[in-house]
Amino acid sequence: MAITDFLEKNAKLYPQDVSLVEINPANQPAREVTWREYNLIEITSSERYRREMTWKEFDTKANRFANLLLTRGVKKGDKVAILLMNCLEWLPIYFGILKTGALAVPLNYRYTAEEIKYCLELAEVNTLIFGPEFIGRIEQIFDHIRNVKTFFFVGECTPTFADSYDKLVTYCSSTAPAVDLKDDDEAAIYFSSGTTGFPKAILHTHRALVSACLTEQNHHSQTREDVFLCIPPLYHTGAKMHWFGSLLTGGKAVLLRGVKPEWILQAVSEEKATIVWLLVPWVQDILDAIDSGELKLEDYRLGQWRLMHVGAQPVPPSLIRRWLSVFPNHQYDTNYGLSESIGPGCVHLGVENVHKVGAIGKAGYLWETAIVNDKGEPVGVDEVGELIVKGPGVMKCYYRNPEATAEVLKDGWLYTGDMAKYDEDGFIYLVDRKKDVIISGGENLYPVQIENYLRKHDAIKDVAVIGVPDERLGEIAAAIIELKEGAVCTEEDIMEFCIDLPRYKRPRKIIFDKVPRNPTGKIEKPKLREKYCGTRLVEAQTKR
Repeated sequence: MAITDFLEKNAKLYPQDVSLVEINPANQPAREVTWREYNLIEITSSERYRREMTWKEFDTKANRFANLLLTRGVKKGDKVAILLMNCLEWLPIYFGILKTGALAVPLNYRYTAEEIKYCLELAEVNTLIFGPEFIGRIEQIFDHIRNVKTFFFVGECTPTFADSYDKLVTYCSSTAPAVDLKDDDEAAIYFSSGTTGFPKAILHTHRALVSACLTEQNHHSQTREDVFLCIPPLYHTGAKMHWFGSLLTGGKAVLLRGVKPEWILQAVSEEKATIVWLLVPWVQDILDAIDSGELKLEDYRLGQWRLMHVGAQPVPPSLIRRWLSVFPNHQYDTNYGLSESIGPGCVHLGVENVHKVGAIGKAGYLWETAIVNDKGEPVGVDEVGELIVKGPGVMKCYYRNPEATAEVLKDGWLYTGDMAKYDEDGFIYLVDRKKDVIISGGENLYPVQIENYLRKHDAIKDVAVIGVPDERLGEIAAAIIELKEGAVCTEEDIMEFCIDLPRYKRPRKIIFDKVPRNPTGKIEKPKLREKYCGTRLVEAQTKR
C-alpha cells in the first residue's frame, strides 16, 4: 500500500474530526480573551493565532494540490521540493505531491542559498514550493537553478517569479488523481550529510514510509484519542515519522510554532496533548523555568499528558531522572534512528525500560540490529563495534551516489557509522560516532563547513572544529585555531568574523592552540577530543 492510503482512510472514517492544529504564539492577541476565542480572532488578513483542519479538509487540500501539480506537467517520478516553516499547509502539500506519484523533497529551512541550490540540483527537482521566509534566498539562486521550472509560493505578496499556491489551488479538483501507487514506488528524498558537509540525497519508498507508521504506533500505542504535540521541523524525518502514529490511528496533532516553555505547557494544557516529543534544550528550559518559579504547574491542565519522549541528540540520563522527579506519572521513551533508516525507531528503549535510561534500547518493531567489528563479525557483551540495522525502513540508496551507497548498504544491512556496545541484557549503548558530525540542539553541524569558512581569516594558519559536551545542547562546536606566526587575533575577532555564518553554525567556543595532523595530513581529532573533552564517552541517547 501507499502512505497516502492512510490519509484517504481517515477522511472517510473520521471526516469531521480534527486532524491538524497550528498554533502560532507570536500572534497571540494582546487583549484579554479566553483561549476558546483565539481561533475566532483575526490577527492579520492571513494569519491566526490558532488554525485547525479536519481529516476531510486535509485530504481535499492534498487532492487539490496534486491536481494543480498535474496541470503543470508533474508526473510520476518527478521531484517536488518543499521549503516551508511548520504550518498547516505543510503536510497537505507533502501528501499532495505523493498523490501524483512524484517524490516529495523536504528542505532544511536553515539551508543557505547555496545549500538550497546544491540540494535542488542533486535531487533533480523540477518544482519548488516555498514560503515568505525564503524569498531572499531563492532570489539569490533563481538564475542559476535551471532544472527548476515551476515555483509555487505559499502566502501573500507572491514574488513575480512564482505562482500563488493559495489562489491557484482553490480552482483545482478535490477528487483524488487516478495515479496507481505501489509499495515499492519511490516516495521521498530526505537529506543527510557527513563530515564533508555536503548533503546526501536519501531515497525512500512508500514501503519505508508505511513501515514508519507501523513502528511508531507499536512503540507508543497511539489511539484516535491521543493528541500529539509536534514542535520540531517537519522537514526532519524525526518529526514527521513520530506524527505517523497519529496518521495511522486518525488522532489529532498540534503543530506548535515556538519553543518557549510557557508556550509548550500552554499548548499541552489547552489542546489536551497526551504525547509530546521534545529535544534536550527544551526539556532543560522547561525544568529550569519550573525550578525558578517562572512556570507553576498548577496553572496548567497536564493530567492527560502520558508520554514524553526525547530524541535527535545525546540525552543525559541525569536530565531524564530530573524530569521524572517533576513529572512522576509520565512515561518516558527514546528512539534511535537516522534519515537513512526513515528516522526514529530502528532502535527503541520502550516505556517499560526506564530503568535502562542511558541505553538507546533494543531493535525496534520490524527491525533487526547487530554490532560488528571491522571484519563484520558480531562482538560480545561490552565490546565496542559498529551498530548496523536491517528493516523495511532502510533507504533504497543515496540518490545518484552509488559509491556512498555501497559503503553503508551491505547485504541488506545499513552501517550506521555509530560505535556501540551491548550490556548483559542486550540493551544497546552508543559509545562514539565514526563520523565527526556535531549534534547541537538536535541539529547537525558539519565541522568541515565551519573549518573552511574560518580558514578565510588572514590570521588563521590551521583550524579544527570538534564537538564538546554541553549540558543544554548536548554538544557545541569548539574551534581549535592555530594562528600564523606573529599574527595577533582575539576570540572577539573570530566571533566578529563569523557574523555572516548562520547563527547555529557559529562556533560557541574558541581555543587557540596547535592543530595536530598525522603523516598523511589528516587532522587528529581524537587527540583534540581527549585534550578538550576528557573523553568522547558521553551519556549518549539518540541520534538522527
